[in-house]
Amino acid sequence: MISGSFREIVEQYEVVFFDSFGVLRNYDGMIPGVEKTFAFLRENNIDFYILTNDASRGPKELANKFQEMGLEEITRSKIISSGMLARNYLRNKVKNGTVTYLGTEKSAHYIETAGLKTLRIQDLSLKDIDHINAMVLLDDEGYDWQGDVNKAINLLRMRNMPVIVANTDLTYPVSKGKIALAVGALADMIEKIVQKSFIRFGKPDTQMFNFAYEHVLHTRLVDKNKILMVGDTLETDIIGGNKFGIDTALVLTGNTPPEKAKMNIESTGIIPDYICSSAAV
Repeated sequence: MISGSFREIVEQYEVVFFDSFGVLRNYDGMIPGVEKTFAFLRENNIDFYILTNDASRGPKELANKFQEMGLEEITRSKIISSGMLARNYLRNKVKNGTVTYLGTEKSAHYIETAGLKTLRIQDLSLKDIDHINAMVLLDDEGYDWQGDVNKAINLLRMRNMPVIVANTDLTYPVSKGKIALAVGALADMIEKIVQKSFIRFGKPDTQMFNFAYEHVLHTRLVDKNKILMVGDTLETDIIGGNKFGIDTALVLTGNTPPEKAKMNIESTGIIPDYICSSAAV
């Protein structure tokens, strides 16, 4: 099932887009051997960016997490997060008022850097909502699931406003063989209950890849056929890269375990250009 070594694949490209969780790191820390990959990229003048649906914290803190694991090459300028697209939307479409959010206080970075006031959903009173102009679903933690989710639902029933989902992931792995509910799944549930359409940012939407490609073009001119997307999830990383028209490599260190890769590809019809055991060279 594995189509080749990652070294042989990646040396054909000028730029690599990496997913984060399940590709470079997991619940145990850094994926073994990944540090050699970044040394190889540097030696061969291959550029890279991290495309992540993680809106739990800002780009600087996301980069710091990698640097703490020894991946010094990953700086904040290399981070492309779905939260950054959500921030751009807020800047352009929600010009005043207060934005309430589900997530940690660190995740509110994306709202605050858009120049807007923030209010955690748990601090919101449903008796005083006239100043609330938008809601953002940022992270899986930082709030009481029953009380605060119910409050969010009732707020949306009482007041019409845009709802921005800054992470489209449905689940994330918490240990070998176990997953947890992610904010994308929570958004699906709330959207169905309140019968309203939410605005989503992140993979697999082409907008995320366009945003990353614009960052690439600021530093070098490169054709899309020289960009490789590396991910562990067919439904976000791989189909997103396929739709954008770049080559894709599925690694088997995260959401797609080796024993299920063939079955998942056949059942979804999402076909990567390459399959590798990991992103280690």
